[in-house]
Amino acid sequence: MQWHDWNDDAFQEARERGSLVLLFVKASWCRWCKELEERVLSDERVTERLAANFVAIAVDKDRRPDIDSRYTRRGWPTLAWLDSQGELLGADNFLDVEPLLERLEDVVEWHRAGPHLVRQRLSELNQPADPPSPPKPAVSTALGTPKVELSLDIVESVAQSVLESADPIHGGWGKAHKFPHPEAIDFALVRWSQTGDPQMLSLVRRTLRKMQEGEIHDSVEGGFYRYATQADWGVPNHEKMLDSNAQRAFAYLEAFQALGDESFEATARGALEWMTSTLFDPETHAFRGSQDADSEYARLSTREKRAQRGAPSCDSTIFANWNAMTVSVLLKADAVLCERRWRDHAVDTLEFLTTELWDSSKGVYHYWDGDRHISGMLRDQAYTLRALIDAVQFGAQNQYLETACQLADLSIRQLRADNGGFYDKTHDPHARGGLRKRNRSILENSIMAEALLRLSHLTGDRGYENCAREALASFAHDYKRYGHCVAGYARAVDLFFHVPVVVTIVGEHNSPAVAALQQAALKPYIASRVVRLFDPERDAQLLARVGLEGSPGAAHAYVERGRESYAETDDPRRLAALMMRT
Repeated sequence: MQWHDWNDDAFQEARERGSLVLLFVKASWCRWCKELEERVLSDERVTERLAANFVAIAVDKDRRPDIDSRYTRRGWPTLAWLDSQGELLGADNFLDVEPLLERLEDVVEWHRAGPHLVRQRLSELNQPADPPSPPKPAVSTALGTPKVELSLDIVESVAQSVLESADPIHGGWGKAHKFPHPEAIDFALVRWSQTGDPQMLSLVRRTLRKMQEGEIHDSVEGGFYRYATQADWGVPNHEKMLDSNAQRAFAYLEAFQALGDESFEATARGALEWMTSTLFDPETHAFRGSQDADSEYARLSTREKRAQRGAPSCDSTIFANWNAMTVSVLLKADAVLCERRWRDHAVDTLEFLTTELWDSSKGVYHYWDGDRHISGMLRDQAYTLRALIDAVQFGAQNQYLETACQLADLSIRQLRADNGGFYDKTHDPHARGGLRKRNRSILENSIMAEALLRLSHLTGDRGYENCAREALASFAHDYKRYGHCVAGYARAVDLFFHVPVVVTIVGEHNSPAVAALQQAALKPYIASRVVRLFDPERDAQLLARVGLEGSPGAAHAYVERGRESYAETDDPRRLAALMMRT
């Protein structure tokens, strides 16, 4: 049985044969996908009917999120039925051998009567979702075009939704098939820090404690499984993902930073240690994408027993957006835990991203498997831009500021929509089917907008702020239908209205005095801050750009908010107090 990649040759063959296309969307870590592939799609009767009547295409949903967002229905695996132009006629999820044989026969008969009948009959069949997918809008959607003015009412509305939809007993959101929402936890912590709302504080503590006590948390090796199937975070699916572990580690680090709960520190450390011991690729200094599920392995209660059984295999694919998330959390770990090794890991990984996956004319490529593939997806540009900005703030890596500006400018040129916001991919005149339409994801736009806002404060360039405002405003009419799932959007809107505390540290690069001021600026929890480190000699142009040319050579910190400069000091102990005063 020949499985094609998504390419021109496959669709040309379908046109020449007058046949339909069966698109198999799978995930490397998905046990249902593996069972479908190894037991069902390898059945001799299935392969014979497929070869005789269809052109079969298989794609990995993480490698091709553009295809996944347009063709997947209700989760993975998805078996999507397409015409020879790539238009979606219908979709199924897992089908066993006999039901699939029947469906193959039915689809062929319906197709002989006309493609409209295939679409009609498949739409009448309501296949159950198994396994579930994360709630929308994790998958990109095309939203309408009306513009509504941004206001803090958006923040208040999402905050109310976050509280009302939360599980009052076990924390988190959802009664079954429970996916953690780290962006909602982060937003709740921001709201508590601003308002003192005890409900928000209680929600953060309850969610993080119940998660780390639940089966979704691997208490033996650290880290978290992808999702749980019970409200109490029990009976998880045992695959472990790089992106979700990076995001959850960040949430626990922020909570430890804000609340001082040592159990949150331990949980964050566990996730970081698992990521760096299991997914780290010493050859590239980047991180692999995931570790497969193995329920029997996960139920073993000691490292010794697990070592005897042997660890589940890992998908060796290196994804740009997931590695960028990891860079951000490792830099955060350096600031919160005061351990330089995390920063060193982060800088090494970011160096791989900027060397191997960044192209100044095409943008950031999506994944690496020995070579780079698929440039210009918004998710990769947004998360990498954020990681570059974090490297400047947390790691004093000012050489990445120029790259950040280049990436931001390129993204604005190639991905910005006429009515505001950013498309999920660059324009491809040769695209077919669902890929002809460029979508706009509210979550990816929120990440990009937040990164542009921070870049504006770092560089003093108000153009980035204007782009961020337009992107956020383009979704202001539509965000309510997603409830708590758009907490990241509300956080970005909040950042637009609540101008961050900006700390500019001037002094000789790598001097102990500058390092002490930097640590003081980054250590306390502050909902919104930007930290800039400028060497008077190396960064003279940047200093002039932000109005601090002629600053004293000795290490000094300047604190401002908006257009108001209100304090300066060379004392690290006083700096933290000055920042908290706002």
